[in-house]
Amino acid sequence: MLSSLPIAFSAPLALIALAVLPVLWLILRVTPPRPKRIDFPPLKIMRDLIPQRETPAHTPWWLLALRMAVAALAILAVAGPVWNPVRDAAALRGPLLLLVDNGFGAATDWTERQAIAESRIAAATREGRPVAVVGLAEAPAEIALSQPQGALERLRALALQPHAPDRGAHLQRLEAFWRAQPQAETVWVADGLGIGGGDADFLARLKQEAGAGHLSIHAGPADQRALTTPENLAGALTVKVLRPTVNAAASGQVRALDLKGLPLGDAPFVFGGNELATIARLTLPIEVRNAVSRLEITGERSAGAVALLDDRAKRRRIGIVSGATADTAQPLLSPTYYVSRALSPFAEIREPRSGSTDPVGELLAQNLSVLVLADIGALDSDTAAKVSAFVERGGVLLRFAGARLAASSDELTPVRLRRGGRTLGGGLSWETPRKLAPFTRESPFFGSSLAEDVRVTRQILAEPEPDLARKTWAALEDGTPVVTGERRGDGVLAMVHVTADTTWSNLPLSGLFVEMLRKVVAMSGTSATEGQGGEVRVETLSPTRVLDGQGAFRSPPATAQPVARNFAGRATLAHPPGIYGPTDGAMAVNTLAPADTLTALDLAALGATVLPIDQPVARDIRPQLLVLALILLVADTLATLWLGGRMNLARFRRAAPAALLLGFALATVPAPDAVRAQQQPAPPAPPAAEQRPPVTRDIVTAASATRLAYVVTGDRAVDDMSKAGMAGLNIVLGARTALEPGEAAGVDVARDELATYPILYWPVVAGRPIPAAETLRKLEAYMKGGGLVIFDTRDAMSTRPGGGTTPEGDQLRRMLQTLDIPELEPIPRDHVLTKTFYILDGFIGRYDTGTTWVEVLPPASEDGRRPARAGDNVSPIVITSNDLAAAWAVGRRGEALVPMSGSDPRQREMALRAGVNLVMYALTGNYKADQVHVPALLERLGQ
Repeated sequence: MLSSLPIAFSAPLALIALAVLPVLWLILRVTPPRPKRIDFPPLKIMRDLIPQRETPAHTPWWLLALRMAVAALAILAVAGPVWNPVRDAAALRGPLLLLVDNGFGAATDWTERQAIAESRIAAATREGRPVAVVGLAEAPAEIALSQPQGALERLRALALQPHAPDRGAHLQRLEAFWRAQPQAETVWVADGLGIGGGDADFLARLKQEAGAGHLSIHAGPADQRALTTPENLAGALTVKVLRPTVNAAASGQVRALDLKGLPLGDAPFVFGGNELATIARLTLPIEVRNAVSRLEITGERSAGAVALLDDRAKRRRIGIVSGATADTAQPLLSPTYYVSRALSPFAEIREPRSGSTDPVGELLAQNLSVLVLADIGALDSDTAAKVSAFVERGGVLLRFAGARLAASSDELTPVRLRRGGRTLGGGLSWETPRKLAPFTRESPFFGSSLAEDVRVTRQILAEPEPDLARKTWAALEDGTPVVTGERRGDGVLAMVHVTADTTWSNLPLSGLFVEMLRKVVAMSGTSATEGQGGEVRVETLSPTRVLDGQGAFRSPPATAQPVARNFAGRATLAHPPGIYGPTDGAMAVNTLAPADTLTALDLAALGATVLPIDQPVARDIRPQLLVLALILLVADTLATLWLGGRMNLARFRRAAPAALLLGFALATVPAPDAVRAQQQPAPPAPPAAEQRPPVTRDIVTAASATRLAYVVTGDRAVDDMSKAGMAGLNIVLGARTALEPGEAAGVDVARDELATYPILYWPVVAGRPIPAAETLRKLEAYMKGGGLVIFDTRDAMSTRPGGGTTPEGDQLRRMLQTLDIPELEPIPRDHVLTKTFYILDGFIGRYDTGTTWVEVLPPASEDGRRPARAGDNVSPIVITSNDLAAAWAVGRRGEALVPMSGSDPRQREMALRAGVNLVMYALTGNYKADQVHVPALLERLGQ
């Protein structure tokens, strides 16, 4: 090796042939050129003949030099020249161990790394040293030495892997190799990245090799960037961008693509100061965000710069409908508050607009994934059909129990429900609140941490049936189901047997509640083998498409293995990053786990020589020398033809114009159009705001004053009595309270707007047509919007204990059977309605024998007291049979129109007081139930 020049030869003995070049020069010099032939007349020959003898002419010197250069280049090529050979400060003669980081961190300069490794093997070839090649991103295997040519083939077969190298996994076999070969030289072609801090033992062992002078390192700058933790949040799709050092690029762009690779949007990101992590936010409509299947850093070709998304990252649209009235729609009181708070971080929550007559249908029209019904009782046939079709098509229906559902039943529950509930201290009850039992392996909640502080005080029971155990997802300690579910069609039907608020249990206050909801929501769009109670199992998914080291999709390699459905780790050789499972239930595995960070390895601390990746590498220049020799040989041939007269320049001059025209024609042919970029599809426009009906003059007039209303039944005598009764009650309200009510209005429930009236008095008339379904849904919306409906059957005198139902009672039952009304009870003596203005014992009208029904109150507490009302809401419905309007009715001069049925002279007065209490209850709620009013109430009671 010529140490003074940047060149070496693998076969230096071949350079001896250069000594033969002078002999070749002499041989070529005496060889005359080919004679030049010229035609001329014979007389000219005779005249020009020269009698003396001449010697042949010599070959021109420049042609000799050309031929000598061809010979010299051939000799140099045979000698195996290497440009920039590797020269170590202290040359080692032991075996060469070549460690190569072939994980995703080496993707940016993989070609240069291969060239460095090949140059090292070439140096070992010249020195006759055996070589072992170890890919640190490959599976650990025994390290065997081989001839350099075999090691070179092994190196070229080493593929760039899409996962991080597991250096620690190779340490045991490296230790065995170093013990067997103590004089081996170790060369590490490192990517400089550390992930998760698992390389400490590996680096410590390399430091020992460096101390012995047996280690050298080739490493480039640690400037790779990576993506992790994509999240589909409420307003944007976010992804975390990582970098190992502050020297890496501080800004860039993340691009979102769909399954076909079409771009859907871009988002810039910027690292601030010394930050090693930042967030890129893609603000796109939810439909576009749910179509994103891949995020990548623009301009970086690495599997680490790609984040794949699956169905788990889709932000599902969830509709929530509550059976509660409007005055509970405030934080901590609303039955949907805890559900909304639990679901909003990973789903888009939709609720029906206030006053909607068809809240369920309104939400189902918005392409929901999950529909949550919180204490919704009976559903009318049209709504039930819509919900059933929604579940059959793959939607998830999640129902929560409550007083309304306890009083009714339908087919949209996974199990048959027992009418009424199971309460603490009541029938079918327990003495103390019950805890949850551990989740069974068949439950979709299996694996979730059980909250020990969760207690249940009331629930809706499931009727015993053969497959109840299979449908039970969560149960109490005594085996009573708390959550049941089943698959129906392509969808899932789930039922939580307690309320969505804290009325019946403290489950909504626990972290378990959030985890359970997330798992139920995740069932939307899953395959039919999931979420079926007893059929639930840990599913494994086979890879369908995986990433290569540069982030492009390819077919799964032979080493790829299936993953469990709940896999959440980083990619490995056995589980490369990519898409696993079928299209309709695919799962993504990414290069980095959500908690991973990128760090730069401190290679200088190892004490070894660290050489850059981009340094000049040893290059075999034999091909270049042979090509140059061939070019010179062609030049020699052309020169010989020219000297021999075989080349006629005139012919070239004649062909030149044609050649120029041909070249010009080829130059003017338009080049093929560049590949046109796919036009980015415009994101679908968000749905237009729902057009509300215009506000009419009648509505403005009705809202200008507080007015009571009564339903026009079509029976003239009944309607006249209702009008007179409302007029009489208005007179009393104006005289005794601060309320100055407007004139009472007769309304047609099907046609008129009800929202402007706080109270709607509805006298039930037997034989009248049952209102249409649309009308009943409108009435239901009115009650849930805060209105109070007083149904008066006026049949107290015709009702007999143990007798059958009166015609008016039967009419009312048929009206209410499709309405979502709460569970009712006879008005308790301590109900707030009995003390909103007057302190009353009962609610009488023309008759005093009938029973007044209101929404049921929660069970009494341990001290025997019951809260003033359930859920802090006004009962939306009052049912009586005492003919209130007849007791209130007055004529034009203020005289009573109808005599009372009882003997008490104060009956009409008590009926008017009951009317005042009803109006104050509807307008002010339960403020009289607050403890601040207790002293005044006790004083008035004389206690």
